[in-house]
Amino acid sequence: MRVLVTGGAGFIGSHVAEHLAKEGHEVVILDNFSTGSIENIRHIASMSNVKIVNGDVLDADAVMRAADGCDAISHHAAQLEIGSAIRDPVADARINIEGTINVLEASVRKNVRKVIYASSAGIYGEAVRLPQDEDHPKRPTWPYGVSKYSGELYCLQYSQFYGVKTCALRYGIVYGEREWFGRVLTMFIKRAVLDNKPPVIFGDGRQMRDFIYVKDAVKLHNILLEEDHGGSFEAYNVGSGVATSIRDLAELVIELSGNALEPVYEDPPEGGYSSITGRWRIPKELRNLQLDISKALRETGWVPRTRLREGVEREIEWVKSNAERWNARERV
Repeated sequence: MRVLVTGGAGFIGSHVAEHLAKEGHEVVILDNFSTGSIENIRHIASMSNVKIVNGDVLDADAVMRAADGCDAISHHAAQLEIGSAIRDPVADARINIEGTINVLEASVRKNVRKVIYASSAGIYGEAVRLPQDEDHPKRPTWPYGVSKYSGELYCLQYSQFYGVKTCALRYGIVYGEREWFGRVLTMFIKRAVLDNKPPVIFGDGRQMRDFIYVKDAVKLHNILLEEDHGGSFEAYNVGSGVATSIRDLAELVIELSGNALEPVYEDPPEGGYSSITGRWRIPKELRNLQLDISKALRETGWVPRTRLREGVEREIEWVKSNAERWNARERV
């Protein structure tokens, strides 16, 4: 196939592009490099079946040109920082909603047969039942979740109106090599591994999260891209199905760092800043996020293979060789 990967120089997008290219597909990477990095795709840039286009999903003409001749689009370009969405919901909406519409319009006009849409488990908001399946109520806590769910609804609408087969992947907490610095795991790794300082935990550390290793997530993505499952629009949770507490995550990182450290607990107000790290605390932080992944297992045969310990070990080894990639600018 010829596949357009929007946001293909980003964290997940670069892994998608890499896997597709190595499987022999033609890959067109569209990225404006505002948050994505050429370093994420430098190792595949010289492959004859890879084309890199510097362009923005808000430029409808650029998306249209990039989609020309493509059989499928993997839409991973997005505004993905919760803090940025809270501070500027209009910009978040433009990128995540208007950008998605541009992709869907291009799919119709260029006769693209399938669109894979990178959604988020953030569309669910605080859990009303665990684990959260695809039918869980959609009550997003932050503007980011609203914009990602809006993108899903446009995918549904375009599948109904125009017959474009669309699939939404509701990612849990994806981690692994090339992860951007600013989320909790990266904070813990940077402090414990690179700086020999204790991880700082907000609150009691009993917040639960579903972590999924990036290459496991990409395996499900590729199954859904290459094969037909379900109807004209489908949504799948992409997680491990396992809930890990933040305090257990900190203890794991400390153990793997090999440094004699004890986590530090701090309780800054929501929307306030840590007096230790300067990190901003997200308002309305979720208490629980655990995904029911039985639909994907049942319909595709996909199984996430990488345990959290193994995946974190891989991320630590990567960052030891790429410490300069996690600069001082914090994303929240």
